[in-house]
Amino acid sequence: MAVETVTKPKEYQYLVGGKWISSGEKLEVRSPYSHDVAAVIEMATKKDVDNIIDSSLEGFAIMKKTPSYKRAEMLHGIAQRIRDRKEELARAMTLESGKPIKDSRAEIDRAVMTFTIASEEAKRIPGEAIPMDLNAASEGRFGVIRRFPIGPILGITPFNFPLNLVAHKVAPALASGNSIIIKPSTRTPVSSLLLGEIALDAGVPAGALNVVPCSNDVTQMFVADDRIKMITFTGGTEVGWDIKGKSGRKRVTLELGGNAAAIIDKGSDIDYALKRTVVGAFYYAGQSCISVQRMYIHRSVYDEFLDRYLIEVKKLKVGDPLDEATDVGPVIDMDAADRVEEWISEAINHGAKLLTGGKRSGQIFEPTVLENVSPDVKVACREAFAPLVAVQSFDKFEDAVRMVNDSEYGLQAGVFTNNLRNIVYAYNELEVGQVIINDAPTYRIDHMPYGGVKASGFGREGIRYSIEEMTEIKLLAVNVL
Repeated sequence: MAVETVTKPKEYQYLVGGKWISSGEKLEVRSPYSHDVAAVIEMATKKDVDNIIDSSLEGFAIMKKTPSYKRAEMLHGIAQRIRDRKEELARAMTLESGKPIKDSRAEIDRAVMTFTIASEEAKRIPGEAIPMDLNAASEGRFGVIRRFPIGPILGITPFNFPLNLVAHKVAPALASGNSIIIKPSTRTPVSSLLLGEIALDAGVPAGALNVVPCSNDVTQMFVADDRIKMITFTGGTEVGWDIKGKSGRKRVTLELGGNAAAIIDKGSDIDYALKRTVVGAFYYAGQSCISVQRMYIHRSVYDEFLDRYLIEVKKLKVGDPLDEATDVGPVIDMDAADRVEEWISEAINHGAKLLTGGKRSGQIFEPTVLENVSPDVKVACREAFAPLVAVQSFDKFEDAVRMVNDSEYGLQAGVFTNNLRNIVYAYNELEVGQVIINDAPTYRIDHMPYGGVKASGFGREGIRYSIEEMTEIKLLAVNVL
C-alpha cells in the first residue's frame, strides 16, 4: 500500500540586525487558490520594536559611510542572486499570492531590473556647484550641493507585488546610503523574507535591511517613533492617509489606490488596444492599482471594439495559478471575493448590463465586463482590485477626458490615439501622475517616475526619483579668502 507523503510547510523567521529571529508568535500563510498552508512565519512583536529600530540606526551608521561603488556592488549582487533563484522565488510568490506562475516569473524579472538600475544609480547621485557671487558682498564665494541620506526608513508594502514593490523601496534606500525596515503584507511575507536572505548573502550590512512581518499595532509603533525618518507606503487609500496623519515630522510618500481608465480614440490601432486592455484589465485578477477598471471608447469604433474585446476576454484561462496556461487566478482572500460579488450585484441592480463573466467560484471570478455602469456605484467610483472592467462610449475626446477625471483617484491613465492634438490635450488635462499614450494605464517600467495625485497619494517611485525622496540636499557655501 502506497503511503502519501505530506510536505510540511516551510517556516520563516524574521530578519533583524543580520540575524534570523523567533518570537514564538506565528502566522500561517495560506494559498488563495488551494487554501493550503504555504508557509509559517514568525511575527515581530511590540517588545521587538526598540531592538529593530536600534538595529536600523546601526545599519544606517554603516551605510551612510559606505562608498558608492560598494553600494553598487551590493545591489548588483542582489540582482544576480534574484536571477539565480528565479524559479524558487516565482513558485513561493505564486503559492502565497495566487499570482499565475508566468506572471510571478515576470515580476522576478522586474525585480532584477529594479536592483540593476539601483546599482547604476548608486554611482551617479547628482550634486552641483553654484555661483554665490551674485552681488558684491558675495564676491569670491561659491556653493556645492550634495544629497545626503536621511536615516532609517520604514517601508510598508502590499500583497499584490510582493517582491518588486518591496524592491522599489529597498533598492533606492540602499543605493542612497540609508537603512530600511520592511513591513511586508502578512498575506504575502515570504517573498520579502527571501529577499532579506538574498541581501545578506550579497553583503548588505547587518541592520541595513530588516524584514519584520508584524501586526498593525506593531506597525503603528514604528510609524510613531521619531527615530524613523521617513515612511514610504504602498497600499490602501484610507490606511495611507491615516499613516500620514500619525507620522509627525517624518517625510512620507504614499502610493495609494487607483481607478485607472483607458480611452480608445477613433483612428487608433484597435488590434493593439484590444490586446493591451485585455491584459491590463485582467492581469493578476485585476489586483493592481493601475489595472484597467474603466474604458471609454469612441462611438465610431465602439461596437467593433466591444464585440472583439468580449471574444478575447472569453478566451482567458481561469484557474490554478501554478498551471502554466492560467491567465486569471484567485483574488487574495474571501473578504475581497465577497466585496467584489457585492459590488457587481450593486452595479447590475442600478442598471448596468453584464456582458460577460460575473460568476464566482470561491475566490475566483470569471473576467467580467459591464456596460452602462452608473458613475455613482462602487465599481465605477472606487478601486475594484478585481477582474472587472466597465465600458462606455463617447463622442468628443474632451468628454472622455472629463469622465476619466471624474474620480477621486489620479494615479495613471492610458490613451490610445494617433491624434497629436488629443495627445497634448490629454497630457495637459488628465488629472493623473502619468499619462500613457498608446498603451493601457497598466504599463510601467521600473525606472520611470511613478505616483499619483488626489486620493492616489503623493511622492514618486522609480529609482532615481525615490532616491530624491530619500535624501536631503545640503549646501556647502565657501568663502575663498
